[in-house]
Formats: sequence, structure tokens, C-alpha cells
Amino acid sequence: MAEKDLNEEFLKYVEIGNKMPPQAADDMLIAYAFYKQATEGDVENSRPTESSNVVQTFKHDAWRRLEGMPVDEAKRRYIQTIIELQEKMKKGLD
Repeated sequence: MAEKDLNEEFLKYVEIGNKMPPQAADDMLIAYAFYKQATEGDVENSRPTESSNVVQTFKHDAWRRLEGMPVDEAKRRYIQTIIELQEKMKKGLD
């Protein structure tokens, strides 16, 4: 897939992902990490240290696990994650 096509497809699935109802926390963390890696590359900020900010710590750790992943691969993986979440939702409705 050409870079322009990948970017268009990625943006399409970001919009779809944003319109989806809340998902399981693990699924949302995975999608978040791929999105951040796709849009910003490797995480630059340090890990949150406040014990009261558990959600931010989980998000940071999920993103950090993708360190070194190329942006285009993260975009493809984000798209695939959203497709899989859509399929899960469809199966749940059948």
C-alpha cells in the first residue's frame, strides 16, 4: 500500500475507532498504543510516577512496548486492531 493510501486508510479507521462504543480496557490500550506510535513515534516523555494516575501509567507502558516500531507498521496494526474490534462487536450482536 502506498504511503498516501496508508495515511488515508489510517485516518478513516481513526474516525471509525473514535465513533465506536467503549471497548474492553485491554483492547483500548492496544489501540491507543498503536495510534500514539503511528502519530508520534517512540514515546519521549517519562513514565508517570504519581500512584493516583494509574490510567496514564498503563497508557504510557502500552506505548513504550512499541518502541522502535516503524510508523507505517503502527498504522497498519492500528487499522487491523479496529477491524478486529468491529468483528468482535458484530459477533456479540449476532
